[in-house]
Amino acid sequence: MTELTWVHRHSPSLDDFEAMAADAFARLPAHFRERCEGLIIRVEDFPEESVLDDLEAETPFDILGLYQGISIAGRDSAPPNLPDMVFLYRRPMLDYWAEFPDTLGGIITHVLVHEIGHHFGLSDDDMEAIEAAAG
Repeated sequence: MTELTWVHRHSPSLDDFEAMAADAFARLPAHFRERCEGLIIRVEDFPEESVLDDLEAETPFDILGLYQGISIAGRDSAPPNLPDMVFLYRRPMLDYWAEFPDTLGGIITHVLVHEIGHHFGLSDDDMEAIEAAAG
């Protein structure tokens, strides 16, 4: 009887997620990455309680990622007061991964592109094209 490859595996840690997010970001088209100067990408287990309240989330598993800041499209009307940040939430993504046939790397890439897309004020079609270019 052969040993299952998952027997000795652990859930990906925050550090693992940060490495996967960095890899996903590196695969994005160069012209897209260049426009992300100053954007901070953070990985956390869950959104903060205030985020859950603001977004009226029923559970902490409802939010996979979040863009926080003033989008480039909205900068004309309001000066930025905090750094632009993208949050990726590990535990909700792991939960999503367990429920759907997507790869974990694919989920991280999708959420990352979607949240950065909010930073740029991109349409869903634009975000899909960038995600497709990232492979």
